[in-house]
Order: sequence, then structure tokens, then C-alpha cells
Amino acid sequence: LRSCSPGRARRTNASRRASLIARFGDIYAEERLDAETLLRTYISDMEMVQRIIYIAAVESFHAAKMAYRQFKVRVRDTLSIGHSGPESLEDTVLDYIVRHEDLYDVQASVNEVIRSMNINPKISFPPEIDFIVISTLIRELCRMAFSMQTLSPPLDIAFGIDGELFSETKYHRSFDSDFTAALVAYHVWPALMENDIVVVKGEAVTKR
Repeated sequence: LRSCSPGRARRTNASRRASLIARFGDIYAEERLDAETLLRTYISDMEMVQRIIYIAAVESFHAAKMAYRQFKVRVRDTLSIGHSGPESLEDTVLDYIVRHEDLYDVQASVNEVIRSMNINPKISFPPEIDFIVISTLIRELCRMAFSMQTLSPPLDIAFGIDGELFSETKYHRSFDSDFTAALVAYHVWPALMENDIVVVKGEAVTKR
């Protein structure tokens, strides 16, 4: 194990939080649109393209959170052997993870996301193409989601389902929505949450 700097996680929490919220917006504005453009070369149905990207975001958060929990257990098991304080073991573990996020095996998470997407019944892809074509988006989402787990409290995304009541506090309507419709037809981008409070609105399509 590399050496760690006690207190780092707590000292840098606010600045890391601000940076990660900004990154969430950047991915929405940049990598998401790049992935959309790429997918449109294979799929003409814009709804399917947007569903694929939304599910990639949801699965990326899920895979990164699982990886974080496993990583934290391994670090705690190792550091607990020689831990004597003065910081709590939990603080020492978190400091280590924040300092050594480069040890996160992001490729394993990317592979897990693609596996999950391949068996998702809501999305389909031409058989000759693989979801690996949007692996750049998935990788950036996984990295960001992993880092968000090191915050106190952690940042997460809202759980969204087709047909749910549209929430003005959670989502913007897409430009092609029926603005009089009350229900979400499908989601374009998840809302970012902190302790069940919306930090950044997502995007959804409403239709009758």
C-alpha cells in the first residue's frame, strides 16, 4: 500500500464536490452528444439512441458504486491491520481512496456496463455493432460516479422509470416533448441527487 495523507478527504470535500458537479454537466454537454452523433451512424431511431445513452449512464453509476464498495472493503481490510489513529479507520480508508483513485479498475466497470446493456430488453443494437462504440462515454461516467462515492454525502442519480409523473424539480423537458403531457415517455439524462435533493436537473421526454 502507498502512504496516505490523513484528513485529505474531508479537507477537499467541497472542492471535489464542485468539480464533480461541473464534470457531470460537461459530460452531458460533450461526451453525451459525441456518443449520440456516433450512435446515429448506426441507428436512425433517435428515441432508441437516447434510451441507450440514458441506460449507459444508469448502468455506469451502478457499476461504479459496486466497484467502490468492493474497493473500500479491500482497503479497510488492509489498513485495519496496522491502524492506530489518531484518525478513525473510516477517515483513513477514505483518505487513501481519494489519494489513489487511479487504482480503480475502470475497464472492469466498463465491461460490466456493456454486459448489462447487452441483456437490457429496452434497448437494441444492430447485431454487427457492439455497445463498445460508446465506451468513451461509459468510461468517463464510471470514473466520475466512482469519485462521487468518495464525497460526504455521496452524489448519485435519481431512479427514473418510463411512465412516471413528470417532475419539474427533477427534469427539464426535451424540446420535442409534448409540454402538456403529465407523464414521462422516456429519460434522456438522469438527475443528479444528494440526499434525495436535486443538485442538477436531468432531461426527459413527455408524450401523451
